[in-house]
Amino acid sequence: MKQFTSFIILLVLFPLIEPAISQPLKGEHPKPVLVQIQKTDTPSQIIEKAANIVPTKEQFDWEQMEFIAFTHFGLNTFTGQEWGEGHEDPELFNPVEFDADQWAKVLHNAGIKMIILTARHHDGFCLWPSNFTDYTVARSKWKNGKGDVVKAVSDACRKYGLKFGVYLSPWDRHESFYGDSPLYNEFFRNQLRELLTKYGKITEVWFDGACGEGPNGKKQIYDWASYYKVVRELQPECLIAVMGPDIRWVGTETGYARETEWSVLPDIVSTDSVHNSFDSNQLDDGFLPHNFMEQNLGGRDKILKAKNLCWYPAETDVSIRPGWFYHEKEDSLVKTPEELVDIYFNSVGRNSVLLLNIPPNKKGLIQQEDIVSLMKMNKTIKQIFRKNLINKHKWFYEAREYKAPLLINDVKHHGCAVKDSSAQGFLTELNYEWKRKTVFNTVLLKEDITKGQRIEKFHIDYWTGSEWKECASGTTVGYKRLLRINDTKGTKIRLIIDASRGSANIKSFGVYYFVKREG
Repeated sequence: MKQFTSFIILLVLFPLIEPAISQPLKGEHPKPVLVQIQKTDTPSQIIEKAANIVPTKEQFDWEQMEFIAFTHFGLNTFTGQEWGEGHEDPELFNPVEFDADQWAKVLHNAGIKMIILTARHHDGFCLWPSNFTDYTVARSKWKNGKGDVVKAVSDACRKYGLKFGVYLSPWDRHESFYGDSPLYNEFFRNQLRELLTKYGKITEVWFDGACGEGPNGKKQIYDWASYYKVVRELQPECLIAVMGPDIRWVGTETGYARETEWSVLPDIVSTDSVHNSFDSNQLDDGFLPHNFMEQNLGGRDKILKAKNLCWYPAETDVSIRPGWFYHEKEDSLVKTPEELVDIYFNSVGRNSVLLLNIPPNKKGLIQQEDIVSLMKMNKTIKQIFRKNLINKHKWFYEAREYKAPLLINDVKHHGCAVKDSSAQGFLTELNYEWKRKTVFNTVLLKEDITKGQRIEKFHIDYWTGSEWKECASGTTVGYKRLLRINDTKGTKIRLIIDASRGSANIKSFGVYYFVKREG
């Protein structure tokens, strides 16, 4: 290792489940979510700025949910399509056993914290009786045209303690004026206003980037900034996802985040006139929606060339089935519990929120095959993290031959930080000893992201009885990092932080042993 200060610390261990750490208390000076890089900034100053960017309270609360759901539902459910063309007969929509309570109860029992409903997909068919189009549930057979899916799902979410979000497709293949950009943009804002005023608190609005030509042969130009203003005005605590400045799409629909997943990204705002600010809304005017699909989004080589930096966390979406809408032929192709657990480890466990699509069937219910897989997934995750093998013991700190000051930060929540003046980072060891040889195969790490995301590289060793051997390694940690390894037996374990952007604020360190049982 290059010029890393080496030392060992033993400290009071923090529990796995901790009270939520709030944003800065009243009277404190909050840290920025967006900063400008000055031409005179040195590399070390840029790294320091990146290390101190933090999420807004709404982003932090969103990341704590970890596991949320999409529910793709609409005319496509009845036609067997994925992308409707916009001229399908609305009378086809008739979920005769529709039960939003069943959705909410199932998803709540599966450990899911929010439902995002496809209020309108690309075909333009609205799951609420909009006043701005006749292509809605009001023209369907369902409930004799008196039904409102958005209201029913919103109410069910409140009943079962779930957050509620809406997906509103910018692309509308039904409306004849799509492509007449000013006219369509006002139509879109009006529908957005309906969704944001009639259905209670909306936690997340989901915009994708689907766009095409209208009947006039012109490609629609979306007025994104004006859409954001509607959201900020009507639901100021609501997060705008994917084609918006609060949450980004991870870049694939596989369910797998990057091995190195940074929440601090360069240049998501186009303008240079960015001030160090605590108001995330200033992102809106300069934000240009696009997909972030590169493997390296926030590494040092990227941020050192940046004009501005922002907290922009990842959301990882995937469907429990091959398609996004329900198709009976896919009942045998539902992802297994093992596949879903693997997705959980590679999304939530890679510093992102998992957005799992569970599409209701033609009856208006979540299909039994999906329920079985979800429940077994949740049971397995609970079993894996049932017992932290170091949770009930105490660590003591002892510093030996270190040059940098030892800091025990945030005593209330048992966090810790070890700081080194080197711009290149430092070596930290968190060292724990068992009374006897202990077997483990799962490791959990969390940073205190209210102080920033900082860890760039780490590894974990175990003591065989005669020597230290490496059993796991990784790059970024962020909100949460999960590692599954082969069964490993040792009397000691240590976490070594090989590189960090200044102080590494470790919030949680958990070690677990999971034995897979059939049934």
